[in-house]
Amino acid sequence: MKNYGGSRFLAVVASVLVAVASASCDGADGEPDRRAGTSSSATTYPRFDGAAAFELVERQVAFGPRVPGTPGHRAMAEWLQEYLSERADTLIVQRFDHVTVDGETLSLVNYLARFRSIGSSPLLLLAHWDTRPISEQAQDESDRERPVPGANDGASGAAVLLQLADMLHREAPPRSVDILLVDGEDYGDFADGRDVFLGSRYFAENPPEEYSVEYGVLLDMVGDRDLRLPVEGYSNQRAPEVVDRVWGLAQRMGFGDVFQREVGTWVNDDHIPLNDAGIPTINIIDFTYPYWHTPEDTPDKVSASSLGVVGAVMARLIYGGR
Repeated sequence: MKNYGGSRFLAVVASVLVAVASASCDGADGEPDRRAGTSSSATTYPRFDGAAAFELVERQVAFGPRVPGTPGHRAMAEWLQEYLSERADTLIVQRFDHVTVDGETLSLVNYLARFRSIGSSPLLLLAHWDTRPISEQAQDESDRERPVPGANDGASGAAVLLQLADMLHREAPPRSVDILLVDGEDYGDFADGRDVFLGSRYFAENPPEEYSVEYGVLLDMVGDRDLRLPVEGYSNQRAPEVVDRVWGLAQRMGFGDVFQREVGTWVNDDHIPLNDAGIPTINIIDFTYPYWHTPEDTPDKVSASSLGVVGAVMARLIYGGR
């Protein structure tokens, strides 16, 4: 993950969200209701399973580092293709090579899983699935050449999307949804932008024929146990109407303590190439994760409840949120 356009936020000390945060139903009076699985309203929505998403985090980390060119990367690529092909209406696989500034050729792959509903403009949801080859933020200098496990930075966003893919397969959405898992986001040098955001850049330059979506939402580092999601600066600048839609929906669902409406740090990330290509895209990202780019980015730092909050908001966005 990324370089930050401003100083990183200090972690805010707060209580861990309880399991009810995975609920995604309104109460009878239409007000937000965080009680799991209860609703007497006429309209019901599929429930997002944060515990299942957490299992998908563990499954990804079990492959080992998902650094391009490694066994873990190859194994996860095979698993992703099988998982998505069993669930999507259409799966588009983009294989491409990238030559780094050091002359190394990386074999990369993006996955676009499409869930189609006739007559609707798709919603694009994306995350990166690769992990970083070095831990340059590690406190111990001897750890800085170790790869990042990527439980939060990589696996959390991908896990939410994979669990949503399972939901979309089981319960057809009222609108078309595209789930995009991009490769090569976390490989190179964020200070000068070399060899990073490779999958999103490739997709933006090589979209499927006549590709058009209403807007996009990027999920990155959304599993922190102390999850705080202020509005990312470039998102607020380049896609403010999407920010208003998503943060407004989250607050109506009772998640205003997590989706905080103030603008936070500006983060260069996979949403930038998509905005440059004309797709208004926002970044949902936790700025305060203390294990970023370290060997300590492991599943014990991730919470099923945090995944449940983000997944519930995305599910409502798909199945009826405006």
